[in-house]
Amino acid sequence: MLNAARPPTDPMLHALALAEGAIGLSEPNPRVGCVLVAADGRWIGEGHTQAAGSAHAEVMALRDAQARGHDPRGATAYVTLEPCSHHGRTPPCCDALVTAGVGRVVVAAGDPNPRVNGQGIARLRAAGIVVEWAGDAAADTSRELNIGFFSRMQRGRPWVRMKIAASLDGRTALDNGTSQWITGEAARHDGHAWRRRAAALLTGSGTVLADDPRLDVRGHAIARQPLRVVADSRLATPADARLFEAAAPLLIATAQPDGERAAALRARGAEILPCPGAGGRVDLDVLLRELAHREMNEVHVEAGARLNAALLQAGWVDELLVYQAPLLIGAGRGMAALGPLTALADAQRFAFHRVDRVGGDLRLLLRRPAA
Repeated sequence: MLNAARPPTDPMLHALALAEGAIGLSEPNPRVGCVLVAADGRWIGEGHTQAAGSAHAEVMALRDAQARGHDPRGATAYVTLEPCSHHGRTPPCCDALVTAGVGRVVVAAGDPNPRVNGQGIARLRAAGIVVEWAGDAAADTSRELNIGFFSRMQRGRPWVRMKIAASLDGRTALDNGTSQWITGEAARHDGHAWRRRAAALLTGSGTVLADDPRLDVRGHAIARQPLRVVADSRLATPADARLFEAAAPLLIATAQPDGERAAALRARGAEILPCPGAGGRVDLDVLLRELAHREMNEVHVEAGARLNAALLQAGWVDELLVYQAPLLIGAGRGMAALGPLTALADAQRFAFHRVDRVGGDLRLLLRRPAA
């Protein structure tokens, strides 16, 4: 709750914290926060981006100020991403700031959307508003919060995160397939928080058959469940799978989109997406580009060794989210069925981005090294 007399922290840091409130809500729009500070230093309004088609952060902050009886004229707006300058699902945010009469705008990061990308800053300055940048730390935080949006705008593809729970010796299941539970409850709860970030959750038919997952977000408040996606070449997904128990959309990508199985799955509410590829497999390039076309920013993968390997070998995986439990399993299922190499130079290489303790386990966040 905003306290005008005693601000909780630096206004940009608070705006970035507000932006986190848009996780699981604002897709496909970026997660943005805004704080309004009057010329005398009083905090007069705040807000974050709402669901697509609803108000953005700047408009929410202006509405908040109005509801509290504050005049935004001459105020400074602290915004975590460049205010938009185009008519999309909503009018331009820079126009709202100009109309409100704010005197200064402090921005954390530029908007990578080609329809904005500097034009929002230019329009604000053309209206006589002072525009300043908040600094590298705020920019980095804003980009991290919107890493999928930046990926889709700059590369035309979603940010793909692969989650794996494994033992110290890299096993994701016993040799007989038993995998529940390698990691502890805290790690599993944390994993759902990462699911909550995603626009789409991707698994394979092998995981559906072996684990019968719901593949939804549980244990965390969320306004919009992610799209569940199953890569299922031959439509092996049972029509009575637990996938159909969850109140979230389901997309099944297949090389065999016709016939009785397809009809049965459609009857349960699944969308069948034709993605025929070589050897009767799902063409993952087609699938992931389709998800980008559907404005999916982050794709979260929880799959078995074969689909993991296919995604890694195709170069689609940007980030590994590995929960490592302090136990040794010995013979068992591996993280990815990559097959033997003849040279270390051919290995899949990642760099540690973060290492954290979660309960009794380690959480490793790794990314491909910058080219």
